[in-house]
Amino acid sequence: MAVIELTKDNFEQVVTDNDFVIVDFWAPWCGPCRSFAPTYEKVSEDHPNIVFAKVNTEDEVEIAGHFQIRSIPMLMIFREKIIVFSEAGALPESGLRDLISKTAELDMVEVKQQVEAQQSEQA
Repeated sequence: MAVIELTKDNFEQVVTDNDFVIVDFWAPWCGPCRSFAPTYEKVSEDHPNIVFAKVNTEDEVEIAGHFQIRSIPMLMIFREKIIVFSEAGALPESGLRDLISKTAELDMVEVKQQVEAQQSEQA
């Protein structure tokens, strides 16, 4: 699957309609972002069951603000609408592949229970 561009018009629908979404927050002026892009594209081709998406933080200021993006590149991974990973920095190909494998192995029932427990504590 090709990497798709996310905008304020399609972001929520893409995350809601797909169980595994990886989002690369980037900007055209960012050297590390441009260096990471070919790796991101290459790895996306090996995972047709995962949505690989990009958010141009220059064009999509609302999305970047909502997620408090302060440095780029920033990878954010959603599993079943829950953010399970969010970290700045470009990864080497092996690191990205390893991250995807570990994220795929997450027990989402357990993750949801942890989220519910945290929300109960905050209430």
